[in-house]
Amino acid sequence: MHMADALVSAPVAITAGVAAATLIVVASRKVAKIRRDDILPLMGVMGAFVFAAQMINFSIPGTGSSGHIIGGVLLAALMGPWAAFITLASVLIIQCLVFADGGLMALGCNLINMGAMSCLVAYPLIYKPIAGGSTSRWKIMAASVAACVVGLEAGALLVTGETELSGITALPASQFLMFMLPIHLAIGVCEGLATGAVLCFVAGYKPDMLYSRAKSDEPVRRSLSRRTKTVLIAFAAVALVLAVSFTWIASSDPDGLEWSISRITGATELAEAVTPATAVMPDYDSTFAGVLGGLIVVALLWGFCSIIFRKRHAKA
Repeated sequence: MHMADALVSAPVAITAGVAAATLIVVASRKVAKIRRDDILPLMGVMGAFVFAAQMINFSIPGTGSSGHIIGGVLLAALMGPWAAFITLASVLIIQCLVFADGGLMALGCNLINMGAMSCLVAYPLIYKPIAGGSTSRWKIMAASVAACVVGLEAGALLVTGETELSGITALPASQFLMFMLPIHLAIGVCEGLATGAVLCFVAGYKPDMLYSRAKSDEPVRRSLSRRTKTVLIAFAAVALVLAVSFTWIASSDPDGLEWSISRITGATELAEAVTPATAVMPDYDSTFAGVLGGLIVVALLWGFCSIIFRKRHAKA
């Protein structure tokens, strides 16, 4: 669902950019107050995991389209909506700047459509009321599927609205929406099932890693528990496998947004993309792109969070 610059006008891009930047500032202040011993390593490892997982496009049978997870609901269920938004924003920013995945001018739109809709809307309004603090597998699965579908559909609706407000394409809004909503419904169901499976594993092995069950009023410990380390190592290992193998297992079919555009125009892109000067591996054109991207995400999150946590301690 990464929007390209060809879909977005300057006024829409600026408005979305300001809104996204404001959310990042608010999220930073919220994250600075978190008192979980595992929050920083969790953000780093899960950021790398989501980066790698987003590289794996899965085919949607019978459509000729593919999709990839957003990861916002998964992140929010593990670390809360604001830390999840910072984590997913880091992933999207690195994807744009280093790998030219999503337009630079459209970055604000992408942060809102994928980051805010999944972390700040779908999780608190859908996942949390359904799953609550329960470790019941059926509640977690139902909440995951419902939240992922709502997050994807809300993002698809915003993409259509932003494109229409921009007015720089000839895409008919009603027709565009007719393709965007059904295909992202299917993608959302697939992501929901995958998200539910991961959260069921965490709930069964280390339930207090779930955000709804974490005790924020306890003193911060100096070291992680053995089970927490095991879960983080497992996620890091899966992220490494996905990052190395994405070129062999990812579908080559266009994603939901590209597919929707192609159904109307016959082409998956409306104009030739402009590659940011910072993009060292455009379109992930290296076997090591996934590993490099994951490491950059971890470094960015670690550095950013270290700064905001240091400011918190200085004020305390």
